[in-house]
Amino acid sequence: MLDLLIQNATLPDGRVDMSIAVRAGKIVEVSAGLDAPARETLDAGGYLLSPHFVDPHFHMDATLSYGLPRVNESGTLLEGIALWGELKPLLTQDALIERALNYCDWAVAKGLLAIRTHVDVCDPRLLAVEALLVVKRRVAPYLDLQLVAFPQDGVLRGPLGPDQHMDNLTRALAMGVDVVGGIPHFERTMADGALSIKLLCELAAELGKPVDMHCDESDDPLSRHVETLAFETQRLGLHGRVTGSHLTSMHSMDNYYVSKLLPLMAEAQLQVVANPLINITLQGRHDTYPKRRGMTRVPELLAAGINVAFGHDCVMDPWYSLGSGDMLEVAHMGLHVAQMTSQAAMRQCFDAVTTNAAKVMHLPGYGLAVGCDASFVLLQARDPVEAIRLRANRLKVWKKGALLAQTAEVVARLQLAGRPNAVDFSQP
Repeated sequence: MLDLLIQNATLPDGRVDMSIAVRAGKIVEVSAGLDAPARETLDAGGYLLSPHFVDPHFHMDATLSYGLPRVNESGTLLEGIALWGELKPLLTQDALIERALNYCDWAVAKGLLAIRTHVDVCDPRLLAVEALLVVKRRVAPYLDLQLVAFPQDGVLRGPLGPDQHMDNLTRALAMGVDVVGGIPHFERTMADGALSIKLLCELAAELGKPVDMHCDESDDPLSRHVETLAFETQRLGLHGRVTGSHLTSMHSMDNYYVSKLLPLMAEAQLQVVANPLINITLQGRHDTYPKRRGMTRVPELLAAGINVAFGHDCVMDPWYSLGSGDMLEVAHMGLHVAQMTSQAAMRQCFDAVTTNAAKVMHLPGYGLAVGCDASFVLLQARDPVEAIRLRANRLKVWKKGALLAQTAEVVARLQLAGRPNAVDFSQP
């Protein structure tokens, strides 16, 4: 007997009236119109059943700290970094854990069941690392949490010096942090930025770890560290294991240079994470008009065969005052900023917070095929485009066949003479 049978579901690839059969936490059959004995049978009502959402770029050590110890008045990246420096000495492990667990609750309610979070390793106490390792263990039954060792102050520039910062980073990895991070554009010089990439990629190759670097998060078109990241990926044979996050300088680069850069990135099998909400908020702050919006060249990267995902980056922290863990809000903003308005492009934006993001995190068992984990979300929408348009309500969220969260169907009641008594905002 099946544990769960979901019938009459629409899948992201457009198939309708589909059934998903689940046994022992795995998908055992995907077919049209299946009817079989099950402990629980659910009629999806034609709504969209999707693999769960994935956030491949976040800062959980800072989340929900908005206003501590003060608000970022300028709204700039650099004031956010300075403000985080003011907050770090005031952090306690208990508060970090509590805020992170609260955010994970939000994530589950939004169908977000996998997060890659960068954690600052410039504090020799590694307080945030210890806290998020506790969180990782506690949420493991229902949320996949990957940690990136992130030298926020720069591995060479930071005030403790390169030896201490590399020691902090290496200790964090030994404690169980999953990924090597970096921030080359924040080093003192372009040469130091390139050297930091070399050192960190060599460490990753030695330890067999993936790499995910904040790279070229700048409006400066001459910030070209992603070229070095692609080179070191090639040199060290790290193909497919390296991610460049942000890449906002590409927004301002000249087209000829980009025409050279994209094939280098594709050859290295570099993966890219854009962060639409934060990129357009923090970039272009030195412009008058026209104002740049900073997000990297998503359509061009995809056309070059490069895997591109969208991350949330921040929620209510020193850099961003808004957010709720809703990856459809991220996809919605990415669609608009990248002007990805064709049917195919809008579906690519949905992929950017589901399948593409899962590739960045190398998630095992992800998807809606036989043998995959039964970890999915039922959305109050008929297809991926409608899901983005409505930032669709999450009706039910499952992890390996277990129901984690549910929300009642949203319907607005009307009191209008001669008109329907309710509206759900779906396309007529």
